[in-house]
Amino acid sequence: MQPQPPATALVRTLYSLRWLAVGGQSLTILWATHGFHMALPPGPLWGPVAVLAVFNLLVHLRLRSARDAVPAEAFAHVLVDTAVLSWLIAWTGGIANPFASLFLLPIALTAMALPAAWAVASALAGLVGYLFAVLFGQPLPHLHAGFDLHLLGMAVNFVLSVALVLYLLLRLAGARDRRERELTALRERFVRNEGILALATHAASVAHELNTPLGTMTLLLDDLDTSGLGEDGAADVATLRRLVDTCRDRVRSLANPADPASSTRVDIGRVLEHWQLVRPAITLERSGNVDPQQRVDRTIGHLLLALLNNAADASEANGSGRVDLHLQLADGVLDGTIRDYGTGFDAQAPFLPVLFRSGKPDGLGIGLALSHAAIEQLGGELDMDEADGGGARVHFRVPVDPADLPLPSGTTA
Repeated sequence: MQPQPPATALVRTLYSLRWLAVGGQSLTILWATHGFHMALPPGPLWGPVAVLAVFNLLVHLRLRSARDAVPAEAFAHVLVDTAVLSWLIAWTGGIANPFASLFLLPIALTAMALPAAWAVASALAGLVGYLFAVLFGQPLPHLHAGFDLHLLGMAVNFVLSVALVLYLLLRLAGARDRRERELTALRERFVRNEGILALATHAASVAHELNTPLGTMTLLLDDLDTSGLGEDGAADVATLRRLVDTCRDRVRSLANPADPASSTRVDIGRVLEHWQLVRPAITLERSGNVDPQQRVDRTIGHLLLALLNNAADASEANGSGRVDLHLQLADGVLDGTIRDYGTGFDAQAPFLPVLFRSGKPDGLGIGLALSHAAIEQLGGELDMDEADGGGARVHFRVPVDPADLPLPSGTTA
């Protein structure tokens, strides 16, 4: 959920508090005129309350639009509230009214949400409203009662002030906590992306260095006479040739993102075939409705390779040679689940990979970091849980480009 701009948040806060003000002012007028039988002029009191209620109805319609408020609009709301409060305070005792301290509320809200210039303008508006109450304040009629009405008003005002201060401080604390969580997430993402960038730079340098020896190995394998090696030896050489070709393809693919003419789509079947060639000791159990020739974004291919390698390492570390892969394509979304047969994971630990830190003796610690980076780039989701019977299960959902989706039956491209 995107955070609201400060001006919009202030307008919404004033909208909520304004309904409380309309209700509180109405009850106070009814209490004074009917409970204490005070001879107060109804027009000057009920008129501003009605204006405030109508204004808030218009604000309700305004808030239904998606357009964000600007500081000038938020300040206009503060002016309306200050003007109504000044009028009511002036007609109910002036500065002798114990609720005169409410002039500070719009100033505090503006200072928290708007730039300093608007906060100063709000303070000046509150000062003008207070001076209006001083100059044109009407004394309250004398009340024959056994208690001091002013002291009662001060008590009510204190309780109201405590409630408002508590409400504002809780909102500030909530906003602070949300901002700290966002900053923490941004810092983690920055550190991870910096590490991935460093890895990519180093990988490009290594790829350049490996390209020549891989080419030499290819020429040597082409010239190798396998006639005297027997059937098993020839099969091993053929396997070695496929592995060298796979390595050359992977090395060349490192430069593809920087080449505008290179393809950004890969076949899922080809990705899995290359992975199986590199990890021949792992039995990959596949299921789902995805055709092996289904083309997907190259980043999805990288995601599959990273997750499959992690799952294979976890299974092998636990003495198993099996990994399950389920791929389901529906409604333009690729839904994938990769299950390993390892020892599982700590359910109490958050699924937040630490870049370049691995629990495996020979691990680089980048598999999950790359997976998260790929998921963020694709706008998908990634989560992890315990699998029934042991092991871990990684589930991801990523959108698929409509151009890569299979055509409905009976249609041609």
